[in-house]
Amino acid sequence: MIDINVKGLLYVSREVTPGMVARQRGHIVNLGSIAGQEAYPNGNVYCASKFAVDALTKTMRMDLYPHNVKVSAINPGLVETEFSLVRFKGDEARAAGVYQGMAPLTARDVAEVIYFMVSRPAHVNLADVLLLPTAQASATLVKREV
Repeated sequence: MIDINVKGLLYVSREVTPGMVARQRGHIVNLGSIAGQEAYPNGNVYCASKFAVDALTKTMRMDLYPHNVKVSAINPGLVETEFSLVRFKGDEARAAGVYQGMAPLTARDVAEVIYFMVSRPAHVNLADVLLLPTAQASATLVKREV
């Protein structure tokens, strides 16, 4: 998780930012999580990696704004992806239980918000978005129909 969520973000940013700085324009959108906004039990490494994404996003924004490079973050709550299957090491029943009885976000929902972020006029930076399904109020509060 640290390699993908933190080091991956750093490696890609290191490759793309010099060109943006040279052009004096660009937009970086980092994929955070509600787990980077509030910690929850048994989420120690994942939460830490997403808190790091939040800190990196904020400091990159400070470092890059003089160069007209926007830096934004989208922080989704529950999104139905293969992440739960990976998280539970292939246990399909346990992974399906994460979304049981509620309507989670989809990858399309997240993509549409990212598109909206990057399609704003040059003078607008939608800096941080917390994107939740209607059934989710926080990292640990999810309304489920039984």
